[in-house]
Amino acid sequence: MSTTQRDVDHALAYPEPPASPLWHRHGAKARPLTDAQKQRNRELLVLAQRKPRTRAA
Repeated sequence: MSTTQRDVDHALAYPEPPASPLWHRHGAKARPLTDAQKQRNRELLVLAQRKPRTRAA
């Protein structure tokens, strides 16, 4: 089976358009977590990993 010029998808020949400016964050950066917040997150993670999963009704 031969490929003719009509069979070629020309949309694939062009580069992808640039990302939307809405995808980029501008402004202040997020504040780093405090040591107390990190510890709390670790404790919650350990608890969630031990706890059996419950089914949603």
